Amino acid sequence: MPRFHNEEERVAWTLAESLADKARAMMRQAENALETWRIGKELNRVRCARRGISASDAEIRWSETANAKNALTDNSFHVSLATMYFGAAAAYYSRAQYLRSHGEAHV
Repeated sequence: MPRFHNEEERVAWTLAESLADKARAMMRQAENALETWRIGKELNRVRCARRGISASDAEIRWSETANAKNALTDNSFHVSLATMYFGAAAAYYSRAQYLRSHGEAHV
């Protein structure tokens, strides 16, 4: 944990850390959604292969299912949130750095 020169710097740094934590949580959610999609695709491919359906047809069938669409939508949504939180965290880290380099707190 860094030393802080003033309270505003500490608050900015703490908020940046909190936002970065939220961003990492959103990325984990995005990864889980992508894993759900990947596993579903593979299971569908195996199921279709047993029935004599080609791999390309199995992929087309999987892409049209609600589960596939929901997993991709969840992935996209959580990546967007993670991007937003990481951007906000970067802004607050910059603010903390600015406050540190200028000594007194500026609003």
